[in-house]
Amino acid sequence: MILALQDEIRCSPDARYDHRLHVVLLVAEGMSCREAANALRDSPGTLVIWVRRFEQSGFGGGNDCEGRGRRARLGAAAIRQVKVALGKSPAHYRLPAQLWDGPLLSHFVEHQFGVTLRVRQWCQRLFRRLGFRLRKPRPEIAQADPQEQAAVKKTPAPCRRR
Repeated sequence: MILALQDEIRCSPDARYDHRLHVVLLVAEGMSCREAANALRDSPGTLVIWVRRFEQSGFGGGNDCEGRGRRARLGAAAIRQVKVALGKSPAHYRLPAQLWDGPLLSHFVEHQFGVTLRVRQWCQRLFRRLGFRLRKPRPEIAQADPQEQAAVKKTPAPCRRR
């Protein structure tokens, strides 16, 4: 139940603001930041920041600041350029491939923008975020008989109604 309550406080901006006001109230009534942190199951360092912000800015200091969290590695303009690039062939950018994949996108982003993106984590997320999928063509054996290929194919051909 305690974890569910903490999650609810973290999810709602109003609840976060109220939680911070409770912290400031406890400290104003004489509780130390460490004691309040233990009581409310928060980090003492975070409580110190909230109390200082309240002292400096008043009630406005309890609101979330713009730009919470880690900054994006690629800006909006760079992401637009990546989206345009993914719409074209890698050969258009003189890259030695016919299809985009994670390692190639990582190399492209590092070369174009000087930002290193890990293949598995960031590049594949970027593909999905921009609406692209990693698809590799099925290899075909040159000059193979289509009937023999159909006989050993793992998935049967879809039934067609007449």
